Amino acid sequence: MPTRTATCWVSSSPRRRPRILLLHLLLPSFAVTTPSRSRPSPSSSSSRLRLRCSGDRIMVKAKAIRVHELGGPEVMRWEEVELGDPKEGEIRIKTTAIGVNFIDVYFRKGVYAAPALPFTPGREAVGVVTAVGPGLTGRKVGDVVAYAGNPMGSYAQEQILPASVAVPVPPSVDHKQAASVMLKGMTAHVLLRRVFKVESGHTVLVHAAAGGVGSLLCQWANALGATVIGTVSNEEKAAQATQDGCHHVIIYTKEDVVARVKEITSGKGVNVAYDSVGKDTYKASVECLASRGFLVSFGQSSGKPDPIPMSDLASKSLFLTRPSLMHYTATRDELLESAGEVFANVANGVLRVRVNHTYPLSEAARAHADLEGRKTSGSIVLIPDTDS
Repeated sequence: MPTRTATCWVSSSPRRRPRILLLHLLLPSFAVTTPSRSRPSPSSSSSRLRLRCSGDRIMVKAKAIRVHELGGPEVMRWEEVELGDPKEGEIRIKTTAIGVNFIDVYFRKGVYAAPALPFTPGREAVGVVTAVGPGLTGRKVGDVVAYAGNPMGSYAQEQILPASVAVPVPPSVDHKQAASVMLKGMTAHVLLRRVFKVESGHTVLVHAAAGGVGSLLCQWANALGATVIGTVSNEEKAAQATQDGCHHVIIYTKEDVVARVKEITSGKGVNVAYDSVGKDTYKASVECLASRGFLVSFGQSSGKPDPIPMSDLASKSLFLTRPSLMHYTATRDELLESAGEVFANVANGVLRVRVNHTYPLSEAARAHADLEGRKTSGSIVLIPDTDS
């Protein structure tokens, strides 16, 4: 186990020198150094871990994004938080890369029910294990792991997780790649292989084809032998969607989506439509479906869709589903299978992970503003600031 050096200050009379608590008695993996100068100012910048003693516990201090009220990107604050030791079944990780997903926006705005305020957003990260809970096996300090989903709280320099949600990251996969593909990749896997099993000969429609999940859907569906139709907002994104395997790209700001899909499919429609946009697209998605087609609604970046009358589905015996990744990775075996498929397809080149945008973690508000303003394509990754 690597040795980590820490100094623990215990408050006393202002006229006395602070005393040093012997951390090696409480936490053998730490070495204690005696400071030769006065206590550093709390406002000083340092990339080293800072600790505070509380009784028998060692409290790790780290910075995180905190949301104290629901609203726009401006409600996110860069603040110091404290973490204790991991409990039984838990690990603590020092994050190296954090994935940004539209679901983070939904929780910040209150579209989805958020935890009690204040909370730390984020549901995807890669990090290095820095501590393990009592009696835990199968994880050790220094392991590189990733997680996606619950618990929320990845927008932080350090985080405590249930060990059961963490999966090993292969050495061949870069940390930024892993952070950008874990949640989106597992979403794509579930949508293409379990919600509706895409096969060779199928025709699929992917809205927001240049987005994080959309680009992976296009690549994977193409590799499965499907004909892929993607919708995007401009020529630049159209070029990207083509590179990602779209056989046909529709620029919805210039073309009628339904008319173009009917033209491309000779009036038959598509077998499945993957719709993460919601309010602005769901009607077109229904109209683009072939008889017995599937509408897979998995997001609402433009707003919550209006209710769909059952008669709209009955006209062509259509299916409508609103899947959640968490229900398809509820067991450890399901999680490992889905993550394994994603990392394997990254390694063999089926999935090309495009990390087009990186931001310091402290500037997560700017990343959210750009995401909501549709100024991004591909994946967004936050890199934890090195200073405290």
